[in-house]
Formats: sequence, C-alpha cells, structure tokens
Amino acid sequence: MEKIKNYINGEMINPISNTYIDNYNPSTGEVYSLIPDSNEEDVDLAVKSAQAAFPTWSKTSKEKRSIILQKLATLIEDNLDRFAEAESKDNGKPLKLSKTVDIPRAAANFNFYATGVLHYASEAHAMEDMAINYTLREPIGVCGCISPWNLPLYLFSWKIAPALAIGNTVVAKPSEVTPYTAYLLSELCIEAGLPKGVLNIVHGLGHKVGAAITKHPDVPVISFTGGTITGSEIARTAAPMFKKLSLELGGKNPNIIFDDCDFDKALKTTIHSSFANQGQICLCGSRIFVQRGIYEKFKTAFVEKVERLKVGNPFDEDSNLGAVVSQSHMEKVLSYVTLAEEEGGTVLTGGNQVHLDGDQKNGYYIAPTIIEGLSFDCRTNQEEIFGPVVTIMPFDTEEEVLMMANSTKYGLAATVWTQDVTKAHNVAAKLHAGIVWVNCWLLRDLRTPFGGVKNSGVGREGGFNAFEFFTEPKNVCIKL
Repeated sequence: MEKIKNYINGEMINPISNTYIDNYNPSTGEVYSLIPDSNEEDVDLAVKSAQAAFPTWSKTSKEKRSIILQKLATLIEDNLDRFAEAESKDNGKPLKLSKTVDIPRAAANFNFYATGVLHYASEAHAMEDMAINYTLREPIGVCGCISPWNLPLYLFSWKIAPALAIGNTVVAKPSEVTPYTAYLLSELCIEAGLPKGVLNIVHGLGHKVGAAITKHPDVPVISFTGGTITGSEIARTAAPMFKKLSLELGGKNPNIIFDDCDFDKALKTTIHSSFANQGQICLCGSRIFVQRGIYEKFKTAFVEKVERLKVGNPFDEDSNLGAVVSQSHMEKVLSYVTLAEEEGGTVLTGGNQVHLDGDQKNGYYIAPTIIEGLSFDCRTNQEEIFGPVVTIMPFDTEEEVLMMANSTKYGLAATVWTQDVTKAHNVAAKLHAGIVWVNCWLLRDLRTPFGGVKNSGVGREGGFNAFEFFTEPKNVCIKL
C-alpha cells in the first residue's frame, strides 16, 4: 500500500516515528493509502528548514519568485486529470467537480498571487513640505498554514501561494482526512525548482501536527481554515504568544428569496448552493428563507428537482452528489436529521444514508435533504451541519427575515434574491456577513476580501488582503 511522504527541505521523507495513519476512500469506505503520523519532531525539522531558507527566499526578486510559482501553476494545469482523480478519490466529491472547480482554482491561486505580487504597492504620505512617509511591507518569516478537508488543494494553495509570493517560507499541514493532492503538489514543487525549505508539508493529525505548528516559537504567523472549535483552540495558544492570526471558520449561511425574484434562476442556483460538494462548503446556503407569496410554489419545485439529483459513484459522469468525506462525518450529519425531527421538523425529501452497489456498497453517501417546519432559533437552524441538509422557512417582511438571518453566532456569507435594487442594497447592508451575493452564489473575484464576522472568523483572505496579512508594515519618515 502506498505511503504518503512529508516534504521537508525539498525532499520527500518518511515521518521520524515511521508510523502511519489509514487514509480512506470515502466512496468505497476502504483504506487505500497511508498517511504519516507526524509529530513535534517532524514539525521542528520543517520549521528549521523554513528558517534556513527564509533569508535567501525573502531577498529573491519578486520577478523570480513569480516565475517559479507560475511554473508550479502550469504544472498543476498539465496534471489536471491526475490531480482531479486523486482529489475525488481522497474526498469523495464528483470527478467533474474536481476537474472544473477544485484543481483549476488551485492553479489559479498560484497564478493570481504570482502575478499579483508584481503589482503590489505600498503607501506614501507627504507632510506639506516637512517630511515624507512611506511604508515598507516586509515578509515576516516562517508561516504556519493549516487547511481543511472540504476543498483540499483549492484552500491549501489559497494560503501558501500568497505567503510564498510575498517572500515568506511556509510550514503547511493539509487535512489528515484528505492529504493526497498536497502530497502530489510536493512532487511538482521539486519539478518547478522551488528552493529547498521554502515550502514544507507535514502530514498528520491536528492535535499533533497542527498543535505543534501553532505553538512553535519560531512560527510567528498562523493561517487556519476549519471548524470554529478548533479555531478557538488555536487562538488560545497563539494569542498569548502574540502571533499574527487569520481564522476562516464555520458558517450557517442564509439564502433569502423574495417574491419578486427571478424564480427560475433562484431555484436553479439554490439547488447548487445547497448541495454543491455534498453541502461541504462553508459558503453553502443551509437556511433557505422564502417570502410567503411564493413559498409553496418554490418549496414544491425545489423538492421535485432535488429528488431528481443522483447520489452516486464520484467517478460516474451523471452523479450530482458523491460521498461525504468520512464515516464519522456521515454519522454527524445524519444525527442532525434526527435532531431536526425531534425539534418538530418534517423531512420533505432525503434524510437517509444511501446504499450503493458493488465497490461503493460501504461508501459514505447521504441523500440531499430538505427539512421544513422548524423555528429559526432551534439547534438545527443555529448549528453548522456541513452536509447535504438544508432547512426551508417562510417569511413575510424584510425586518422579519433579517432578524432570522442574523440570529446565529455565525456571519460568513449570505445570498439575496430580488429584482428590487433598493431592497438588495438595504438587505445586504443589514446582513451580518462578510460576503453577500445578490442574484448569484459563489461568484468569486480573487481580488476581493474573503472572510466572515462573529464566530465565522478573524481577518480576511484574498486579493492584496492576503499580502497585507503575510507582511509587517514599517513606516519610514524622511525629514525634508
């Protein structure tokens, strides 16, 4: 059975302990590779390698850094099929999703930041014939980047690309649930000519590897995407050490559909925003609010179309949903369906594990689920489920739906459907969210800030916001 390796100081190496963790294929429920069970020693080795590489890499011209990262992006594009197949096997998502979204976006992340660094400029402030101030943006050092399992290479590259482009070195931990494309990326880094130690990838469990990166005294920057509980643990460790911290955490996003919407577009997009990637995207609209005038019409059409979605082998072209990422996650998601029924909800469709035949008979499949009849403040509507489960509720007025939409502890994203421009602006302004899409969903411009409010996170990723996070500003004042 294949053993994944760590990538430290430019080499593919075994974990120091020489122990491994099983890596499961969610679509079959079978172990297909082994993951390094790394520990503090592996992390310390990676940090030392990154420290040694930092002086040279930080002084390397941005043009040369850009060329190397663009080459890496091209290599990902050249290996699209290989990476997409690996991502779907590791994560359970449909192959067509990996091919059209995950892997192309990973390449785009490297391209965007490789070229963006060439145009990044800082500020200057003149003081009326007395002095001029200018700001230097300097790379900080070794950055710890910890990424999640739902969009493995997509979000892994989203962190490491800006950190590397701006001149930092990185110690990165991909999720132990979906490590394979990060492992393949290691091979491409060597082929692209990335200098030794600039990027180090350490595989393993969060409480070992992630915790070791977070508390390491020589890692002054931590960028984490994942669950809110883990984010709070990271903050408790990093804050007293005065580390720079970016946390992109959970969401419980409202999808608000007014009765003056473009009905067909709202319906089509809501199916996508509810169940894309088996609902395992932090931006999915898991709470659907529909104005009462069209509620019954929308609900009926929504249920009818969702029931036509095919849950199947991720490698079948006609599968709309694949497997969720693990058995434990499947059990968690299904436990919320039971909770919803206990709270008085009615399952309109789905709510059950799907059992396939053949090689997929032990896979982790869940039918797309719609639940009606719940109060806006029940646990099902307040806690992040992170699976193919949505609730649907009627509302009457803007004031009412804003109150319900803003009632959770999360504030990542929201979607609004209306043809009334004034209403769109008003509702968008009053939603407690870092991102609001109007008459669309997941339409992403990589130049824009990405992140949430409340328990959805701290800081912003994306665009030049990422360069600002991965650098320290230094003001220089010159007396004229």
